[in-house]
Amino acid sequence: MAGKRKKSDDGDEDGSKSSRKSFVVDGDDDNKQKKNGSKGQQVLPSTIKNKEKRSAVHAKLKQQKKLEKRKRAKTRDAAEKQALELGEEPPPKMIPRTIENTRELDETVCKPDDEELFAGNDADEFCSVLKHERNPKILITTCRFNSTRGPAFISELLTVIPNAHYFKRGTYDLKKIVEYGRTKDFTSLIVVHTNRREPDALLVIGLPDGPTAHFKLSKLVLRKDIKNHGNPTSHEPELVLSNFTTRLGHRIGRLIQSLFPQSPNFRGRRVVTFHNQRDFIFFRHHRYIFESKETKQIDSKGKKGKDTKEENGSQEKMVARLQVCVSLECGPRFTLKLISLQHGTFDTKSGEYEWVHKAEMDTSRRRFFL
Repeated sequence: MAGKRKKSDDGDEDGSKSSRKSFVVDGDDDNKQKKNGSKGQQVLPSTIKNKEKRSAVHAKLKQQKKLEKRKRAKTRDAAEKQALELGEEPPPKMIPRTIENTRELDETVCKPDDEELFAGNDADEFCSVLKHERNPKILITTCRFNSTRGPAFISELLTVIPNAHYFKRGTYDLKKIVEYGRTKDFTSLIVVHTNRREPDALLVIGLPDGPTAHFKLSKLVLRKDIKNHGNPTSHEPELVLSNFTTRLGHRIGRLIQSLFPQSPNFRGRRVVTFHNQRDFIFFRHHRYIFESKETKQIDSKGKKGKDTKEENGSQEKMVARLQVCVSLECGPRFTLKLISLQHGTFDTKSGEYEWVHKAEMDTSRRRFFL
């Protein structure tokens, strides 16, 4: 019995050894497969601890992406050229993905067949100015503690906005200034706020019934700081409002539109632009002129043979006249961002707000409100 037990024990020991050996071999095979598989996969630079190796791998991956992008562009150009030679339609161009065309869906986006929107335009606070029933008359003032750069900015605003008048603020309250504007038949009130000797906010109040818009002002560049700037004339400018797509953006656009007369003088060739992009309103002021330029083109017809490298053919000179529009910036240049929109005139205690910007609204880069 003891011998049998010994044999069984020996057999178990042998079996356990063989099983251990087989396990080690299997582990070696797995390690080999992992090493072989890691060669085919891309190594992420973030997983490499050595700085020099990490930068080298990152540069190599960047170069590979650049070559692949160049290769795809060459294939697209070849396909387009082949389609044109065969008389077929070229393949459609790819539209790049941007933050603007991948924005979150918004139910308040204006549609061209929205009857409710057009009915609201006929009954809002700006219809009397936009329907030529009243001429826009703007009152511009400052905050109580003014700086040296604030009046310089206001003097340039006076050249941009026709029929605008500047009054010193003094110690008057803003509500009294609003009442004064009502009695003097002003249509809008603009308050330029300064902080640390720099204009940092604009308050635009529609008179007599509102609304009140508070804008943050940034990246201000005066006319004297613009290289090769032009000088504006006294002609009434053309107004360009672009990319105000939502209900809120439409309302802000009509507020800006009520500051300018609705009969521009095209002979002056002045353009004032308010361009909305990602809820930032960019202001530009230009003058333009149309010029005709002559361009010379040489058509050469040459033949290439096997023996000779190149044979010069006949050359024909073609003169083409192009009509070119040349613009000259007159300044100032600044950026606005809407902070709040309030019903009625300025009232911080009992005023009702239509819209207020909050920090919780900035959780997504693809969410816009204008």
